[in-house]
Amino acid sequence: MAILEVRGLKKVYSARLGGDKVHALTGVSFSVEAGEFVAIMGESGSGKTTLLNIIASFDKPTSGDVLLEGKSLLEIPDDKLAAFRREKLGFVFQDFNLLDTFTLRDNIFLPLVLAGVDHLEMARRITPIARSLGIEEILGKYPYEVSGGQKQRAAIARALITNPTLLLADEPTGALDSKAATALLQQFDALNQGGQTIFLVTHSANAASYAGRVLFIKDGQVFQQIYRAGRDRQRMQQEIADTLRLLSGGGQA
Repeated sequence: MAILEVRGLKKVYSARLGGDKVHALTGVSFSVEAGEFVAIMGESGSGKTTLLNIIASFDKPTSGDVLLEGKSLLEIPDDKLAAFRREKLGFVFQDFNLLDTFTLRDNIFLPLVLAGVDHLEMARRITPIARSLGIEEILGKYPYEVSGGQKQRAAIARALITNPTLLLADEPTGALDSKAATALLQQFDALNQGGQTIFLVTHSANAASYAGRVLFIKDGQVFQQIYRAGRDRQRMQQEIADTLRLLSGGGQA
């Protein structure tokens, strides 16, 4: 069953002072099935960030539609969008977006606090998530007291604690060293194996190689897609790198 359906998305931005219009998306269509791990790649300016912002309901398309579990995001009233995001979407960002004045535990609890969930339920939810992410022992620490990898695992816990339909990750390894990035990607793989649907935006061929499918965006359109199928990660990473060279006009390696 398709959890996410993107139908003919177009997004046009008007330049200041009546200048030329910028066509960020020019007709993007695809779907994401329940339990899929899909990565989006493309050069800077290709439209992938615009696409993510529309899927996340932070922005609206000029035309086209996005459906989550069959419901159009365009039909959700503006005053209901924040609640919709808390209930249906989990977010993991490159810069963690943790509050330094809150402990990791309180950062993780924040979406539940905003949703009015009682403390006993919050405690029940956090225990298995923190254990699976290996952060049980540091929940009482503040973000400035832990490493980048630990911050990102706390951000994942915050994203997962609402039991989201779709986990959206925007360059989640961008601020991490290679060891922490690998650990994070392995965690994403484990989450996906457990049934979590993941939509990842990344510049990294290594990060994308963990996905089951990679969509490549060029000039605001889906240029190509690669399915992992039976490939190992090394072969998948090589095919991703080859496709990125094609996107940039470099030809096949």
